[in-house]
Amino acid sequence: MIPSVSEVVALFDLTAVILLLTTVVVFVIPIFILFPPIPVERSDALRQTHTKLGIPASQSNLRTQTSPEHNYQPGKPAKIQSLYVYPVKSCRGIEVGHSKVLPKGLEFDRLFAFARQKPKAVANTPVPSGEDEAQPKKNPQWEVITLRQVPLLANIKVDLWLPDVSKTSRQLGRVGGRFIVIRFPWRDFGLKGIIQWISAKLSRGLSGTPEKEFMLSIDFPSPGEIKAAGYQYEDTSFFAKSVYALNLRNEVPPELGLYLGVAVPITIFMVDPEQRREVFRNAPRKADAGYQPVIDFQDAYPLHLLNLTSVRALESKVQKDQNLQFLDARRFRPNIIVSGLKEYDEDDWKSIEFSQPPQSATAKLSGSKFDVSCRTVRCKLPNVDPATGIRHKVEPDNSLRKYRNIDEGAPKSGCMGMQLCPIFPKTDDPEELELSLQVGMEIKVLRRGHHLAL
Repeated sequence: MIPSVSEVVALFDLTAVILLLTTVVVFVIPIFILFPPIPVERSDALRQTHTKLGIPASQSNLRTQTSPEHNYQPGKPAKIQSLYVYPVKSCRGIEVGHSKVLPKGLEFDRLFAFARQKPKAVANTPVPSGEDEAQPKKNPQWEVITLRQVPLLANIKVDLWLPDVSKTSRQLGRVGGRFIVIRFPWRDFGLKGIIQWISAKLSRGLSGTPEKEFMLSIDFPSPGEIKAAGYQYEDTSFFAKSVYALNLRNEVPPELGLYLGVAVPITIFMVDPEQRREVFRNAPRKADAGYQPVIDFQDAYPLHLLNLTSVRALESKVQKDQNLQFLDARRFRPNIIVSGLKEYDEDDWKSIEFSQPPQSATAKLSGSKFDVSCRTVRCKLPNVDPATGIRHKVEPDNSLRKYRNIDEGAPKSGCMGMQLCPIFPKTDDPEELELSLQVGMEIKVLRRGHHLAL
C-alpha cells in the first residue's frame, strides 16, 4: 500500500525530530562531561568525613536581634546571646554555640588574612623603641586588606570543616585534617558561564548564584610542607605595623582579585602559632595575668564584645534610608554578643566573668574571667553592610562620632563595644591556657573603672 502524502510528511517530520534530538544529545553530552551541570564541590567530599562548624542561618541566635526582649529587664540576668568567629579576616563570619578561648582569643578566629601587593618598597628606616620589641621599620611588598578598603570581602563565605569520628568514607576511610572552604561569587563568560548559572539554580535553588571556591588547611604546615608548596615567610603591612607571617602563595585563584576589584596581585597570609604578636597597650601584663596576651590577625586585642542594647540605642540616632534600614550587630564584627543589659552599661567595665546559669547541669563549673582592656574605637568599617558588601556613605560612622565620642584617648572617634583579654586560673602549663564560652552563659561584672584608649 502506497503511503499518502500526509503520512510521508509526518514520517519525515518524525525523522527530522529524532535526528535533531540525536544531534543535540551528541553535542551536549561532551559538554556535560567537561562541565557537569551540578559539579562536585569540595564540601561534598568533606561531608563524608567531616562536620561543618556553625549554626545554620535559619537557627541564628541573632534572628530576633531587634526585639525588645533582648533589652534590660530588672531581675533578669544578662547573658551571651551569640558567638562569632571569623577564620578569614573581614570575610563572612561563622556563628557558633560554644567555643574554646585561647590566649589569642576564640578558637579559629582571624587565622588568615588576604593581602594585596604594594608598590615597590623603599629602604628600611629605624623606628623608636617602645613597649613592643624594637625593630627596623619594614616596607613589605604586601598589605593586609580589610572591609575598610575592599567592602566586597563581606560577600566571601567561609566554611570550616572539622573531622567527625562518627563518619567514615568507604573510599577513604577516616580522614583527618581541619579545613576551610572559601567561596566567592563568580561566573565565567560564554557557554561555561551559562552552565554555571544553571548549575547554581539546580543545586542551591532559584536564589543560588555561581561561586568559585578554594580550600586551605587550618593546621599550620610543617617545614617540609611549606617547602613543597612553595610557601614563604614574608612581612606584610597591617595598619601602621608589619606582621611576619606565612604567605600561602599560589593558593588564591586570580578570579578573586577580579571579583574584589583589586588590580594588583592578591594572596592570603597565615600567622605562625609560634610567632604570634604580643599585645601590650591597655592589655594586662604578664606579671599580673601570668601570660602576655597574643593575637593572630585581630586588630589589637584577642576578643571583641558587643552589647545588643547599645546597638539599638545607637540605631535610634542613625539616619536611616533605603540602604540602611536597621543597624545589624554584625556590622561591628564582634566575637561575643550579649543581651539583657542597660544601654552602654559596658563602657566602664574593667573585669567580668561568664558562668553557667544556676539551673544548668554545669553550673558548678568555674566561670570564665576576662580583663576588659579598653573600649573599641571605631573606624568606618561598620558602614559596610555584612549581608551585601555595600558601604553606606556616612552611617553609622557619622552617628558614632557625634554621639559616642566618649574616650579621651581617642578624640573625635566613636566607641562601640569592648576589647577583652582572657584571664586563666592557671598559667604554669601552656596546656592549661584555655577557657570556654557558651551561648546562654550569664554575665557578672566584677569591677568597674575609667578607660583611656592608648
